[in-house]
Amino acid sequence: MGHDEGMDRSDVELWVDGYERAWRSAGTDALGDLFSPDASYLPSPWASPVQGVAAIARFWDDEREGPHEPFTMVREILAVDGATAVVRVSVDYGGEGAAPAERWRDLWIIRFDDDGRCATFEEWPFAPEQRDGHEHSN
Repeated sequence: MGHDEGMDRSDVELWVDGYERAWRSAGTDALGDLFSPDASYLPSPWASPVQGVAAIARFWDDEREGPHEPFTMVREILAVDGATAVVRVSVDYGGEGAAPAERWRDLWIIRFDDDGRCATFEEWPFAPEQRDGHEHSN
């Protein structure tokens, strides 16, 4: 499935579905279908990028509890321009009444290769009470 002229919203929706399905699944085998072999994954604007699908798999294993970790994920595709998409994602871990640290609001900037796999993934995650880089004046 070639994407020489870029992605459309349905392509991006399918990719995000695959990402969520992979996060909910045991192991990391599905990552090869989602990310190009030399993909770059930036987990926050201040982090060093994780390079390559094998390193991304190790990063995922370190970051998640496992395939039965309860969470709700809601996404909205904000823009698709050629091979680049911007997605707003809300993830709430745990059941009702989860602690604030278990709630995340993200922006994902995803650039796809010609095969529809992610070549670069950039995440801007925010949690309640997280220091976000600016000071509030009184």
